Amino acid sequence: MKLKLKRPIVFFDLETTGVDTSRDRIVEISLVKIMPDGEEIVRTRRINPTIPIPKEASDIHHITDEDVKDCPTFAQIAKSLKEYIAGCDFGGFNSNRFDLPVLVEEFLRAGVDVDFRNRRYVDVQNIFHKKEERTLSAAYKFYCHKELGDAAHGAEADTLATYEVLQAQLDKYPDLENDIDFLAKYSSRGATADFAGRIAYNDKGEEVFAFGKYRGQSVAKVFEEDESYYEWMMKGDFPQYTKKVITEIKLRSFNGNK
Repeated sequence: MKLKLKRPIVFFDLETTGVDTSRDRIVEISLVKIMPDGEEIVRTRRINPTIPIPKEASDIHHITDEDVKDCPTFAQIAKSLKEYIAGCDFGGFNSNRFDLPVLVEEFLRAGVDVDFRNRRYVDVQNIFHKKEERTLSAAYKFYCHKELGDAAHGAEADTLATYEVLQAQLDKYPDLENDIDFLAKYSSRGATADFAGRIAYNDKGEEVFAFGKYRGQSVAKVFEEDESYYEWMMKGDFPQYTKKVITEIKLRSFNGNK
């Protein structure tokens, strides 16, 4: 089933140096931009992560330090990538938990400000897990009746397969609305203020901690009563985007009390 789009959506997949969303870097990115008229624009690029690629990672995606030594760094392509994804929603397979947080961290590391807050995020894996509980390869076989085979773990192959799977899901499940707003809500695991899921929202729409000793408590109120907690988070091993979010909350509270 062809997607009904009000604005472009970019399906994307990353190959990285590891699975730590706050520390690891991108070594390959593939993006399939789907325009409202159905046009598909495919872009795939390898990136020099500026840090060594561990053998365990290379064993999975088959990209080595030698392969990317002459490739551009993320900082060198960040501005052009920002222009490419401007005004687009996003789609991916496990993208809400991994690919999107990694991409946001790379933009922040490069000093390029991209506003991801007014986008829609369709995570095809979440739809699949709610319906069938499988991996991308199994999803591709189940929905599209094709084998991903040796192409699995290649960014472009995974990205194109993810887009095909979503189209097949729309054909298979009548209760799935062909609407990006609906699909983004359906494939979400719960609204969070940051991509790492450290800051959530309560039923009043207020930011609350989703971890630690202050779980469920208002972030703004905690920072007012325990200023050291903000300092601890800023010095801690949290993603840059999470630190950006809590800083905005703290500044908002500060300005509101002036």
